[in-house]
Amino acid sequence: MSLRGTRELRDTCQLFRLTGLLDAFSEPTFRKTLSSKIDEGPKHIILDLSQIDFVDSSGLGALVQLAKQAQNANGTLQIVTNARVTQTVKLVRLEKFLSLQVTVEAALENLKAS
Repeated sequence: MSLRGTRELRDTCQLFRLTGLLDAFSEPTFRKTLSSKIDEGPKHIILDLSQIDFVDSSGLGALVQLAKQAQNANGTLQIVTNARVTQTVKLVRLEKFLSLQVTVEAALENLKAS
């Protein structure tokens, strides 16, 4: 199974809900698509990866690049996660940089607070 998802525009952010695998196969399309959406705006991005089955090093690299791109555009990238994704991110000690959130609602509240 490949990576699939939806995009929802909110007032101050874009919400992407993804399912499947974020791996070397899906990463180029994922990065290219999200990069263009960050350029379009709004610059605050919430990635709901709670239904993702697997993230490999290519996927992590794409997440880091997208977080940097959002920051450079004066935006943010927050990741709604699940146990599997959290474990992978914590292995490489990126949990603070990638702004992991428990729910979409928590990510939206975090945006309001900033």
